Amino acid sequence: MAGLGLFRIFDPKVRRHLISDEGEVVIDEVRQHWVVYTVPMLEVVLATALLVALASNSIGGTQVLLAIVLVLLSHAFWTFLTHHRDRFVVTNMRVMRIRGVFSQTVATTPIARVLDITLQKPIIGRILGYGHFVFESAAQDQGFREIRWVSRPDDRDLTIQRVIQRTGLRASASVDVVEGDDDSDDDGTGPIGMDSAQEVTTTVAPAPAHQARPAAGGSGTKSIFNSDRGNWTDDPD
Repeated sequence: MAGLGLFRIFDPKVRRHLISDEGEVVIDEVRQHWVVYTVPMLEVVLATALLVALASNSIGGTQVLLAIVLVLLSHAFWTFLTHHRDRFVVTNMRVMRIRGVFSQTVATTPIARVLDITLQKPIIGRILGYGHFVFESAAQDQGFREIRWVSRPDDRDLTIQRVIQRTGLRASASVDVVEGDDDSDDDGTGPIGMDSAQEVTTTVAPAPAHQARPAAGGSGTKSIFNSDRGNWTDDPD
């Protein structure tokens, strides 16, 4: 539990950057694959071995070795923080990349501006379960050109593609609103957890003169917008 609390202290606090009053929610928060921590862990192991050797007085040059241990531990800690605070975040509205230890950089772009995604999986990545995303979009100068060391890349790629498709359908008003249709979450017309009949407000065209007019008290406008939004989620790492 103490270890988890220590990790939370160094978290980049992604939810602080969400537009909560507009219903923005996190769909996927991508942390870097554990393989990026291999070098820091090796440095810690080497530093520990040197400390053990110094404690046993089996070697000389104490001051030099202590300096080496300090450098190794400092570099390992810095590398750990750099990778731990580098997050790629997908929401129902946009994509973000948050990184930096002391000074923080937050790059964002609307999800609809992501035009093309290339998933690269080297041989070792296929074995260990990581890949690299290459984005072709107007946001590539903002830090989205390449997102490396993505764990579960196939799942993440499908998640991003679903969000892009649903955002595109929503933007083009391609929502089929059928009277009496209880829309499901998997019809591709809206966010997970939200029926298409909750997304938009449509105006019913007036009936021709030769058709019967609606009953008294009826309205020509059918409001089917519901401010309650579903929470899009994806399985954590």
